[in-house]
Amino acid sequence: MNAVLNICQAMHDAKLPPPVSETQEEVARAEWLYNAAEDLLRGQDVKFQRRMRQPQGVTVAELALAVDEHVNGRLADCEVHTPALGWLLLSPGRPDKNAIAELLGPSDHPLGKLGEIAEDLLRPLVDDALIAQAEDDEL
Repeated sequence: MNAVLNICQAMHDAKLPPPVSETQEEVARAEWLYNAAEDLLRGQDVKFQRRMRQPQGVTVAELALAVDEHVNGRLADCEVHTPALGWLLLSPGRPDKNAIAELLGPSDHPLGKLGEIAEDLLRPLVDDALIAQAEDDEL
């Protein structure tokens, strides 16, 4: 029986598409996005400017608003099953990490749910940011 399963698994694996190799542009986009999200989470605004254009970016205040909207949405949709907001507001000094995790929800992102939210804000700016970097490198 194991031999039949092995043959079926091999046939299934053969049907899978080949692994995707990332282009240099995709790698640069992913790196910029991750680094910019990390800057936002450290409390630094992300700003850049292309030649002859208006400055662009995302501020920490915009991130705070997006996080607020995310948590309010989870609360409104009854996705938070503990008094996490209460514990967060009542915790003296250091915020309760369990309450924060409950309010934000699950995430597989290396920077957690806050990193996901930050990247969602930054994603529309990636191409212009990379162009701005290239323009700066030309100088």
